Amino acid sequence: MTKLLLRALAGETLPTPPIWMMRQAGRYLPEYRATREQAGDFLSLCYNPDLAAEVTLQPIRRFGFDAAILFADILLIPQALGADLWFVKGEGPRLSTITEAAQVDALRPADDVHETLSPIYETIRILARELPQDTALIGFAGAPWTVATYMIAGRGTPDQGPAHAFKSTDRAAFSALIDRITEATILYLSAQIQAGAEVVKIFDSWAGSLKGQDFDDFAIAPARRIISELKRLHPGIPVIAFPREAGDRYIGFAKATGADCVATDNSVSAEWVAGNLQVDGCVQGNLNPRHMVTGGPDLVAEAQRITRALRRGPHVFNLGHGITPDADPDNVARMIEAVRSA
Repeated sequence: MTKLLLRALAGETLPTPPIWMMRQAGRYLPEYRATREQAGDFLSLCYNPDLAAEVTLQPIRRFGFDAAILFADILLIPQALGADLWFVKGEGPRLSTITEAAQVDALRPADDVHETLSPIYETIRILARELPQDTALIGFAGAPWTVATYMIAGRGTPDQGPAHAFKSTDRAAFSALIDRITEATILYLSAQIQAGAEVVKIFDSWAGSLKGQDFDDFAIAPARRIISELKRLHPGIPVIAFPREAGDRYIGFAKATGADCVATDNSVSAEWVAGNLQVDGCVQGNLNPRHMVTGGPDLVAEAQRITRALRRGPHVFNLGHGITPDADPDNVARMIEAVRSA
C-alpha cells in the first residue's frame, strides 16, 4: 500500500489523515537532548549523518508518525554559499551579514553547495534504509525570502526590517540574492530527492511580512521556479509549500506555484482552510503548538475539530508551526490518539 502521506499529497481523501509534526525531532524529547550533547553542538549534529539520522528516527520510534522529516537547518544553504554561520546558546543562529551588491556577488556559485552539504545527503540515504516501510521521508529547505532575511540581518528579526530595507534601497541586488538562493535551493532539494527523499517541503517562515507585488515577486515566483524545476528533474515528486502567515494570500498559492499541498499556520481556522484552500487540493495543518504545552481536554477537542473540519478533502494533520522546546511529549501522544479517533 502506498504510504499515507503520499496518498494525501496525490489528492486522496483518507478516513484518517496522515500525521507528522514540524520540528518533531527536537529539544522537547530527552533522547534528542542526549544525542545533541553527544554531537557537541547543533551544527555538528546537522553534519553528522549517523547522529542526524538518529534524531530523525527518534520521534518515529516513540510516536509512530506517518512521516519523518530530515533533521537539518534552513541556514545550511547560506553557509554552503560562503556565509559564516554559528549558533549562540539560548539565542539562536548568527550569520555574517550581506548588505550590498558586492557581497552578493562574492557568494559562492550555487553549483558549489554540494561540497558543504554532502553529509546531509548521506543522512537521507541512511534514513531511506532505516525508516519503517510505511513511513514517508520528507526533505526540506527554507524559501529564498526567509533565508535571505537571515543572511541580510545576520539573525532572526521580529519584522524582517533589514531585508525590507535592502529590498527598498537596492532591489536589483536583493533580487540577485534571491536568485542565488533559489538556484542553490533547486540543487539542494534535487540532491535530497536523489538520495531518497520522497517529498520535499519549502518553509517560508516569514512570508507574511511580504505584501502586494513583493509577495508575488519574492514568495510566489521563487517557489514556482523551484517547484517547476524539481518536477522537471523528478517527475511526480510531491512538494509542500508553507508561506506562513500569508493570510488571504494562501488562496491560490498552490495553483500559482505548482505546490501539491499548502501548509497553513494557526492564524487561520480549519473551516476557512476547508472553504478557501482545500477546494484546490491537499492542505496541511494547523493545530496551535501551544496545545503541546498545555494539553488537557482543549488539546483533544481542538485536534478533533480540525480533523473533522478538513475530512472532506485531502489533509495532512500537523501543527501550525513547529513544536516548542517546553512541550510535553505525552501531549504529542494524546494529539495523535485524538486525530486517529476523531
